[in-house]
Amino acid sequence: MLDYYINAFATLFVTIDPVGLAPMFLAITAGMSKHDRRKVAIRATITAAGILLVFYASGQTVLNVLGISVSAFRVAGGILLFLIAIEMIFGKRQARKSETAEKAMESEAHHGTINELAIFPLAIPLISGPAAISAIILLSSQAPDTLTYAGLGGVIAFILLSCMGAFLLADKIERLLGDTAQLVITRLLGVLLAALSVQFVADGVLAFIQK
Repeated sequence: MLDYYINAFATLFVTIDPVGLAPMFLAITAGMSKHDRRKVAIRATITAAGILLVFYASGQTVLNVLGISVSAFRVAGGILLFLIAIEMIFGKRQARKSETAEKAMESEAHHGTINELAIFPLAIPLISGPAAISAIILLSSQAPDTLTYAGLGGVIAFILLSCMGAFLLADKIERLLGDTAQLVITRLLGVLLAALSVQFVADGVLAFIQK
């Protein structure tokens, strides 16, 4: 059970990347007061929690309705996570997230509201993006029993609280880490995610062979 929780925490932390979202939050909320930034941070986290909760609670049902086996989703999810890891290792993911944030700011420059910015692009797709959703469905399908499955909910909640904490402390985190430290951490986490994604693919392929 401990190995499962460590694996779940590492996968979700690397996929969602709360620390890496801090600069994006600063860029999106540029010019806002501290009070408004707090509102955006809280609403974005709550919105993302609702989205991820849906897939956490009904991910297996969605797979069953679509006729997709858990093994197939493990392989597909592993490949998707591997692509995210490649982007992190070569520094492309942060650039892509920055581009998403810039587009959002341009489109909301004149008529944007706190709610709109909290939902897009913060909640979707920066926090609860395709990779995070895939990881949650994948991890929930691997839970060996009800107790472990319930514990996964706690891991998800902790990661989301980390996101909100990173948003609220975004300016301090950016000053503390600096550009060099952020690059190093992102690449190290990318290598870790790559290894985890390969394990997901291997487990899925092995399950296909054993059928």
